[in-house]
Amino acid sequence: HTLNVMIKQNSLAVYRGKCAIVRETGDKITISIQKTGEIKVREKDITVLHPGPCTSLNALETPLAQDEAPVIWELLEAEGAGGKTYTLRELAELIWNVWTPESAWAAYTLLREGVYFSGEPDAIQPRSAAEVESSIAGRAAKEREVVQRGAFLERLKLRKLNLPADAAFLSDVKALAFGKTDKSKTMRDTGLAETPVDAHKLLLCCGVWDTFVNPYPAREGLLLKQAAAEVPLPPEEERADLSALTAYAIDNADSADPDDALSIECIENGYILYVHISDPAASILPGSEADVEARNRGATAYLPEGVYRMLKESALPVFALGLSDISPALTFQLKLGTDGSLLETDIYPSYVHVKRLTYCQADHILNGTEGGSESERQTFTLLHRIAEQNLKRRLSAGASIIDFPEVHITVKDGAVTIERQQSFKSAVVVRECMLMAGEGAARWALTRRLPFPFVSQETGEVPKTILDGLAGSYQLRRCMRPRLLSVKPSLHWGLGLDLYTQVTSPLRRYTDLVCHEQIRAALAGRQALGEDEVLARLAVAERGSICAMRAERASCAHWTRVFLSDKIGSVWDAVVLDMKGPHAVVFIPLLGLEAQAAVHGSMAKVKPNDEIKVKISSVKIAEGIINITGIES
Repeated sequence: HTLNVMIKQNSLAVYRGKCAIVRETGDKITISIQKTGEIKVREKDITVLHPGPCTSLNALETPLAQDEAPVIWELLEAEGAGGKTYTLRELAELIWNVWTPESAWAAYTLLREGVYFSGEPDAIQPRSAAEVESSIAGRAAKEREVVQRGAFLERLKLRKLNLPADAAFLSDVKALAFGKTDKSKTMRDTGLAETPVDAHKLLLCCGVWDTFVNPYPAREGLLLKQAAAEVPLPPEEERADLSALTAYAIDNADSADPDDALSIECIENGYILYVHISDPAASILPGSEADVEARNRGATAYLPEGVYRMLKESALPVFALGLSDISPALTFQLKLGTDGSLLETDIYPSYVHVKRLTYCQADHILNGTEGGSESERQTFTLLHRIAEQNLKRRLSAGASIIDFPEVHITVKDGAVTIERQQSFKSAVVVRECMLMAGEGAARWALTRRLPFPFVSQETGEVPKTILDGLAGSYQLRRCMRPRLLSVKPSLHWGLGLDLYTQVTSPLRRYTDLVCHEQIRAALAGRQALGEDEVLARLAVAERGSICAMRAERASCAHWTRVFLSDKIGSVWDAVVLDMKGPHAVVFIPLLGLEAQAAVHGSMAKVKPNDEIKVKISSVKIAEGIINITGIES
């Protein structure tokens, strides 16, 4: 023991910074600790401060006054040349003129506080004037902070904050609401549950946040900064010049990253369908900086308030199709029979001339109502015929078509807009052609035994009777199994395809980019990634892609609640999807919203596919709740 004080019964000791009294000695020392009681410890675990006798800890609860401590420190600091040290007993007797358990504990407390003195109980040194000044200032600042925080907590309990100053005390609440932590001292001190929902609710209630703060992307783990890795320009290489064959990139009007385009030619006994895909894999090699960043993100996240891309924005003018007169592409050339059956697939790099069209423009050309030449109308008619043939083939193989009206949600300039998306025949054309490209690519890879991210889906348990309309789509969606990614090909039940992969969005999905990297390795005669390497990349990418998907869904739901928050009492047309006791599962087409509506009286007899009126009763933004009530006609 550094103080050379004998351990004996009723001596005063320290155990893990706590004051203790020795009750019994021996192989194990029995000590008594305030609020803990008696425990047995090893001799080396305690330090005896005073030989005693000390029979009660109560007398030590009120420490001796330290008024003389600054004076003694000043004297000792002045004669401290040569690093002279003092024992705990010497310090106690200098300050309090006595050596008792009370003065020993007071001296130890003074040493532990570390304002005027530092060191160990047997070698105490006065601190320098600068150190003492800094410690006193720090202690004063902490004391002010304690007072200020106490006043803040009182205001918080009353929900009457002084903003913006009080916002500084809520950083832990914000971190909890964003899902960056699962703890919050402020929530705990206020008696509130430490959950993201309760934190979000508190921030809204106090006016620290308004409804235009969307915490869900961060909460879902989405990386909220743009991709930074440079994507090199495509290298010089031999490419097929298909620029004489007009390719059509058909997409939504707000699309900024077109990555697929279609061309078609008639041949004897069939057709050649060209599906041209953006070609970033020409520059992005496996393991490169851009590849790793895209892999970690998994997919581009499209939020109503903005887009977080998988690849750096500067890659779009180079690789997105139709943003320049001639675009580099990876062309999937599909030879089709007259019945639309897929006979042969060839894949090669190309240059293409792309004409961009919206779905609306493409439908006008297809219907012959506006725009487009006669040649273009014939091209679109042929594409539509092939798409219809492919759809019929898939349906006969057991494919399920789930058709819910979609909406587009945008957040701009402090306003939320929800617009219902029209249904377009050209959208069916694009969908079916992309599916054919995926099927053709899967066959191409399989015949070459190329490790590939194949997409499959297990067969679901379909009800014996499928209803018509939206209620039928609801039934089918509920029995859908999750998609599976594997290097082993298998049936995709929902699409009605024996073999399938996704290759048409390498600017948006990392799994598509991996497919392109593998294809390019095979075309160049390079060693492609092995099965284990492909699987490892898919596992990482799926985590990022799930984050993006969840962030998109949660954000759309959040902005829908914000949109409806000032429309309490508004009435909407809805379609009944199912009945669950006193609630109807309904779909509101103009909002793209599926929810449960309370139904009473005669409304309790509504059936699936019935069209009803519903009212928005209340909206709880933080809790994620929209209360809806059916209205009797």
